Amino acid sequence: MPSIPSNKPYRVGRSRTGLGLFATKPIKKGTKIIRYFGPLLDSKKKEEDAIENKYLFELNNRWTIDGSVRKNIARYINHACRPNAESDVKPRKRKVFIRAIKDIEPGEEINYDYGTDYFKAYLKPIGCKCDACEKKRKKKRAEARAEKARLKAKAERKALKKAEKLAMAEARLKEKLKAKAERKSKKLNGHALNGKSPNGKSLNGKHLNGISRARVAGRKPAGRKAPVSAPAPALQA
Repeated sequence: MPSIPSNKPYRVGRSRTGLGLFATKPIKKGTKIIRYFGPLLDSKKKEEDAIENKYLFELNNRWTIDGSVRKNIARYINHACRPNAESDVKPRKRKVFIRAIKDIEPGEEINYDYGTDYFKAYLKPIGCKCDACEKKRKKKRAEARAEKARLKAKAERKALKKAEKLAMAEARLKEKLKAKAERKSKKLNGHALNGKSPNGKSLNGKHLNGISRARVAGRKPAGRKAPVSAPAPALQA
């Protein structure tokens, strides 16, 4: 960690993105917190214009500050989509100050908006990790979980309704078969009591187990008649 005088209202510490700059004392809105500095690069010089790193701060079309030097404590300030500070650029003086745009409490991380070009080139491809974007992602994840739970509950209700419908259909089928069996049983019992067969014919016109019609009717069977013999011829005197 870089050494910082104790009279300064900030310190370098661990943040969500690695290292960051944190307030150690209350910082009032409008206060110039720290200067962003480093070697000036002249875009008219090819060797300087070819230098590339994440700490370049463009003052104008010609001059750019190379803030990659270790002594530039402001290089530790991270980007935020909803920052509590901003860059105050002085092109003529070729200086940049980081100024508070709201009251900053001790322990709060100091941050400012790096700008659209930097965001598109470096932050968007990996995803911005500032508090505002993290809250958005957290909200989206919560909404996605809620939607997933809603769809799951809907599917479960649909499956339960289908199962209940199937159970009711099976119950109706069982009742129908039971009623049919009862009607058939009653019909058979009624035919037996009326002396009729299931096809509606009288049982009195048929032999039952070798019993004749007469026995079924309650009469004794008629005996077989003996053959009548011819009268004997009369004897002549």
